[in-house]
Amino acid sequence: MAGSERGSDGGFVTAEAAVVLCVLVAFTMALVWGLLVMAAQLRCVDAARAGARSAARQDPPDAVVGVTREVAPSGARVTVGREGDQVRVTVVAEPPMLGGLPFEVREEAVALAEETVGEGP
Repeated sequence: MAGSERGSDGGFVTAEAAVVLCVLVAFTMALVWGLLVMAAQLRCVDAARAGARSAARQDPPDAVVGVTREVAPSGARVTVGREGDQVRVTVVAEPPMLGGLPFEVREEAVALAEETVGEGP
């Protein structure tokens, strides 16, 4: 009798192992995707800051966009603007492995234009 009970449990163990492995693979993929999104976010932060520094030095707009795109994730959209004595650089990118989803990483940096630094009232 003990042998027949042990044989009937073998299928459940295999099924449970298959489910656990699928869950572990999905969890690992979610962790990797999260790390890739955070890496893209950090690259957008660095790119926006580099672009804002370049724009604050009064570099030509094409040079500002070029500097920003060197640091930004591939395929990122870069916009450069000026509001009074401040320059603003925005970097928008789609995280990797999310082709069809409407999800994007966005970062913005603002800097004071160097020509206005030290001016009196």
